[in-house]
Amino acid sequence: MAAERDVFTPPEISMVTSRKVSCNGSGGALGHPKVWYEMGHEDFVECKYCDRRFVLIGGKEDPARAR
Repeated sequence: MAAERDVFTPPEISMVTSRKVSCNGSGGALGHPKVWYEMGHEDFVECKYCDRRFVLIGGKEDPARAR
């Protein structure tokens, strides 16, 4: 019997230049209602519907900064 593997796709990461972002999922029939988020003191925010992560370019969560 073949072992079953859990397939986990990590949430999409969107690099942004503003602390205020909007998300509507993938849009169209497969999306979700458009929502707006403010990062506040953090350098990222995650969508409560689709888990998409918005990361501020140049912020402490920016993967390019770790290089």
